[in-house]
Amino acid sequence: MADITLTSEEQAVITALEKLNVISLNNVVKYMETTYGISAAAPVAAAAAPAAGGGAAAAEEKASYNVELTDSGAQKIAVIKALREVTGLALGEAKALVDGAPKVIKENVPKEDAEKMKKTLEAAGAKVSLK
Repeated sequence: MADITLTSEEQAVITALEKLNVISLNNVVKYMETTYGISAAAPVAAAAAPAAGGGAAAAEEKASYNVELTDSGAQKIAVIKALREVTGLALGEAKALVDGAPKVIKENVPKEDAEKMKKTLEAAGAKVSLK
C-alpha cells in the first residue's frame, strides 16, 4: 500500500473511528452508504470475484479465511480475554460472541493472521475452525 499523508483533520476522523465499537462503526457505515450513495462492500466483492474463478487451485490454497469460534470451552473468561486480544472488541461484544458460539468472529483474515488467532484462542480453551 502506498504511503498516504493525512491532514490533521483527516487523522482526527480516523482516530474517532478507531475508538468506535463494532456496532457504532456499522451504524456509521450504513449512514454513509444511504446518505452519500457509497458502498463499503464493493471492493470486497470485486476482490473476491477473481479468486472464485481460479478453480481447484484456488480452492486448495485460500488467501483468506473466516475464523469461527465453534465452542467456547470451559474457561469462558479466558476465551473472552483472548478474543478481545485478537480482535480488539469491547468486553460486552466479546462476551456476546463467546456466549453465542458457534459464531464467525472475523472474516477475510489472511492465512497467517487466522492461524495466529486460532492458536491464541485454542490456548485459552476455545475450539476454533478456519473456513
